[in-house]
Parts: sequence; structure tokens; C-alpha cells
Amino acid sequence: MGAVCQVDATPFRQWYVQHYGGELGKKTEDDAKVGKGVAKKREARLTKSGPVDASLGDQFRTGRLFAKIASRPGQHGRVDGYILEGSELAFYLKKMAKKKGKGKD
Repeated sequence: MGAVCQVDATPFRQWYVQHYGGELGKKTEDDAKVGKGVAKKREARLTKSGPVDASLGDQFRTGRLFAKIASRPGQHGRVDGYILEGSELAFYLKKMAKKKGKGKD
């Protein structure tokens, strides 16, 4: 259960730049000087996690990410969830496109 919604990509993009040292969908330019240790750590993180999925990169370029709310409704006033990627993202994109086309009869 849960709802699929769109969230702003800015905080996630900023985290990615800080954690991996490069913009999503752009070539890395070393304008900001970092130490050898930091550069080595960022490169190790990038090789460990692998490249970002193309569909997720497209969402970062548009500035909106699809996320799924995983927390149960209640009175605590906060929401937990996760960013959709891979086959789950493809499933929901297909489902939303089908629903969007259905209303234009």
C-alpha cells in the first residue's frame, strides 16, 4: 500500500553532488578543488553503486522525482517513503500514462 507522488529533486541532487562529486547527467568538471582522499572516496562510492539509471536521470533533469509513500497514515505528522527506480518506476510510469490517456475519450 502507499501513494505515488512527485517530490522536488533539489535536495537529492545536492546530496548526490556532495556524496559522489558530480552532477547527474553531466560530465564531471573539477572546478572545485578537493583533496586526493576525498576524490578517491567519491570514486570508490561511484564504482560500488554503479551508474544512475537513465529513467531516474531524466527525472533529475526535469527537477521532479516519483516517490512512494511507505508510512502508514496517523497522527504523527511525518511521511516516510522512497524514490522509485528500476522496474517499479517503469511500472508506475506505464500505469500513469495509461490512466492519462483514458480520460481523453
